[in-house]
Amino acid sequence: MEQLIGTGVALVTPFREDLTVDVEALESVVEHNIQGGVDYLVVLGTTAESATLSPAEKQLVVDVVVRTNAGRLPLVLGVGGNNTMLVANELKTLDLSDFDAILSVSPYYNKPTQEGIYQHFKVISEASPIPIVLYNVPSRTGSNMLPETTLRLAHDFSNIVGIKEACGDSLQTDKIIKNKPDGFLVISGDDGTALPTVLAGGAGVISVLGQGLPALFSEMIKLGLEGHVKEAYAIHHNLSPLMALIFEEGNPAGIKSIFESKGISRATVRLPLVEATSGLKGKIASSLKTLGRAHA
Repeated sequence: MEQLIGTGVALVTPFREDLTVDVEALESVVEHNIQGGVDYLVVLGTTAESATLSPAEKQLVVDVVVRTNAGRLPLVLGVGGNNTMLVANELKTLDLSDFDAILSVSPYYNKPTQEGIYQHFKVISEASPIPIVLYNVPSRTGSNMLPETTLRLAHDFSNIVGIKEACGDSLQTDKIIKNKPDGFLVISGDDGTALPTVLAGGAGVISVLGQGLPALFSEMIKLGLEGHVKEAYAIHHNLSPLMALIFEEGNPAGIKSIFESKGISRATVRLPLVEATSGLKGKIASSLKTLGRAHA
């Protein structure tokens, strides 16, 4: 899956003031990232507020992204959940012809054992007509998919091609990188660990901040993959304040504030999330100006 090496971005879903999907703004977000040089787009991930989108809205988002992308970049679709049979049935009925892979989160809320997580993804593997990228994000799911489980899945199922690892533990990530089969992609799920993961042998990142600053973030990852450590870390250190700020009041409130600052879309989010406070918006705008001066 060479098309998933580098910088992927987990696209937001822009909303109008009345909370309907803002199609024109979504088109602008997609174009902003294509022109900015990212390597692939992730549709309907957590950052898209997919939990608050109706089935019709999800289809609208997919249709807009596919149409706007027009085959220029690889596409990954978020398809996951904690009802294994429901996810499997969805994979059997969805039209996935425009997508290169699915991103499927480890089951949340149920808190399955490691064997339960393995059996869940076994069913998903057998149901999916396209490659699968696992997604481990313990801070959201309530359980950690351990390296042994990830590696077992990687070795047992040829269509499980990678993992978006957001455990926040470099030792866990390193263990997967060290013992993974050839071609299995270890992708950072945290902006702050993206460069260290790449330098440890990872394949890249699925980023939140990257969609707001695609050219700079993509350049950092490209430099890291090429082994230009000093140059890559110079960008990393300049981006690190924004990496923290955009998550200060939850995701995607922060990244949507960046898009508002850039005039690309509104900062509106749907309940139970709330829009970034004016104080945070001010800090983000100030940090963007500082970053702009540093890379003028």
